[in-house]
Amino acid sequence: MPAHPDTRIGHVHLKVTDLNRSIAFYRDVIGLEVTQTYGAQAAFLSAGGYHHHIGLNTWHSRGGPRPDPRAPGLYHTAFVYPDRAALAQALRTAIDAGVEIEGAADHGVSEAIYFSDPDGNGIEIYRDRAPQDWPRDAQGTLQMVNAPLDLQALLAEAN
Repeated sequence: MPAHPDTRIGHVHLKVTDLNRSIAFYRDVIGLEVTQTYGAQAAFLSAGGYHHHIGLNTWHSRGGPRPDPRAPGLYHTAFVYPDRAALAQALRTAIDAGVEIEGAADHGVSEAIYFSDPDGNGIEIYRDRAPQDWPRDAQGTLQMVNAPLDLQALLAEAN
């Protein structure tokens, strides 16, 4: 039986090595607000007043090693922005914070930028195009692409 069509991902909960460093990243770079902390072991952050989009904890990972990038696990957490100007501002914030941009792509359906949090967890920031603008073949099948994204042109749209 397929999932209900209104099903969505509510939050991602990450193991981190340094809670304060991770709070600072998700607060200052991604722009989320801390909604709750559990002592020095866990924190929850969100946008728009939601209870939490990201959970962070050090229950089993405090001070641990950075995982091998080839190890199985979460590839990235994606944050979708409402429009190109908001994505441009998010990119500007990341660059100003000294975040190393690891990749960027125009997927036809979206424009995306990739980097990592302090523990090596992948981050994607992106904006969707309107569904009527998504690339499709003659039969109407979605044709996502992996074309270069002009970051300078995108940054020109930052507020």
